[in-house]
Parts: sequence; structure tokens; C-alpha cells
Amino acid sequence: MSAVTRTREGAGGGVPRTQRRLRARAVRPPWMAQPSWPVQALKVLVIAFIVLVMLYPFIYVIATSFSADPQGTTTGLLPKHYNLAAFRTIFAGDVVLRSLWVSVGITLVGTVLALIVTITMAYGLSRTRQVPGTKFVLFVVLGTMLFSAGIIPNYLLIKNLGLLDTYWALILPGVANAFNIVVMRNFFMEIPEELFESARIDGASEWQILVRIVLPLSKAVIAVIGLFYAVGYWNDFFNAMLYLNDSTKWPIQLVLNQYVIQGASMGQTGAPMPGHIQIPAQSIQMAVVVVATAPILVVYPFAQRFFTKGVLTGAVKG
Repeated sequence: MSAVTRTREGAGGGVPRTQRRLRARAVRPPWMAQPSWPVQALKVLVIAFIVLVMLYPFIYVIATSFSADPQGTTTGLLPKHYNLAAFRTIFAGDVVLRSLWVSVGITLVGTVLALIVTITMAYGLSRTRQVPGTKFVLFVVLGTMLFSAGIIPNYLLIKNLGLLDTYWALILPGVANAFNIVVMRNFFMEIPEELFESARIDGASEWQILVRIVLPLSKAVIAVIGLFYAVGYWNDFFNAMLYLNDSTKWPIQLVLNQYVIQGASMGQTGAPMPGHIQIPAQSIQMAVVVVATAPILVVYPFAQRFFTKGVLTGAVKG
């Protein structure tokens, strides 16, 4: 036996290369195995079908909002005649524009307050050695995911606090979400304890540790949780329906509910179009849908790169 052959056998432990590859494939988990081309083709078809199902109503809404046809219908997905009259109508009055600014303000203030409450509470619950009673508090937080007070007790609480017909009735009930707190707590617990110990040796307080160490390392999960809160505040209309009697304080989603679901007339805005153009009611309704949906769609791409990392890191421990 030559020296080269002995060297090859010694490097492989006397096992041929083909057998080593077969053993490596056998050890590899099933989800890491390379799928065959029929399976890949099936996945592509399923994903393409899901994308089409998701895009069809969205494209239909946009096409109908630009339609100038008397019945507001389209040929297939594209309208016969394009017109911006529906958008000019909803922005000529002050109802939609005012409600849009109300939603923006509620979303910004609510998201900031919710992040402050969630970050501080999650950080306290993650310091099980330094903060006594964290297990009991965590049990109470998890209990809110299983039990809810109900509509009537919440309404009585808001009424007794004097928050009816105020924007705080839409902001304060959503500043603490149990699921978001648990996700952020798990993320904080994944940070190595050595960083906290070295900071305490250098004389840093808990607030300094939170601001200078924890928050810079938690940009991904903060972006994801902030997106969750922003979407929740932006899409919430039920609390506004319960707690707001003054229509001038309605957010865009409640206005959308009134014009699309309840079938209210856009003529209430007091904005007749010049030239007596007859605008289809369906086009006006879809235009309100586009206006109410567009702002949150603009925010999504900026947080998309943090989404997967933040959710997986915060939800999976170990």
C-alpha cells in the first residue's frame, strides 16, 4: 500500500468518501435536507397562489378608487376610465383629513408610551435575581392573556376615570400588552449576564445599564414591538366607537367604518365637486380604504429587516 493511500485512509478513519457523505446525510435533520425539484415546484405554485389571493382584493380596491365609471365597477381588475375625483372629494372636506391627523397623533403618542411601559416592565421582569416578586408579577401578566374584564367593566372604568370623549381613552388601554412584554422579556434574558456584572462593577446603575447596554442591543426587538403597537393603534376603531361621542375626534378607522360599513354619504363633508361630476359611491368608499391603509403600508418596509430577527430572538429561548 502506497503512502498516499495510507494517508487518505488515515484522514478518513478508514472509511471511503462515499460512505462518509451518506452518513452525513443520515445525520442531517429532515428540515435541512435539500428538497427534490417536484417539491420545490409545488412550493412555488402554492406561494404564487397565496400571493395572488392576497393581491387580488388589494388591486381591486385601488382600481375601484380610481374608477370614474358610473357604477364604480371595473373591467377585470382595471377600470375603464381613470379619475382622481374620489380622492379630491374626500380631501375637499375636513372629515377624512382631520381623522387622518387624529390617527397619526394617537399612533405616535400611544406607540411611544407603550414602548416605554413595555421596555421598563420587561427589563424588571428579566432581572429575577435583583427584583423580588418577578415570578408573581409575570404570572399576573400571563393571566391577562387568558382572562379579560369585558366591554362593560372597561367602559365603566374609562367613565369613572373621566376619560370619555378624550384621546386618552384610545391610548391608555393599549399601553401594556402581555404578549409583547413576554417577547421583550425573553429577549432581555438572552443578553449575557457578564455584561450586567461588568457594568455594575464599573459603578453603573440599573437605569444606565438599561439605556447604555440593553437598548442598543435590542434595536431589532424594539422595532418589531413598536410595529405591533403602531399597527394596533392605527387599526383600532372599536374603542373609538365606545368611548368617543364627539365625531370631530374620530380616528380614520372609525370614519372608514362609517362610510364603508355603515354606508354613510360622503356628501356630509360639504365638498361638492365642480362641474357636477357624478362620482360612484363605491369609488369614494374604496378611496377612503386606500387613504386609511397607505400610511401603515409605508412604515412596514422600514421595519421589515428587523422583523424576523426580532421575533425569533425574542420568542425562542436557548
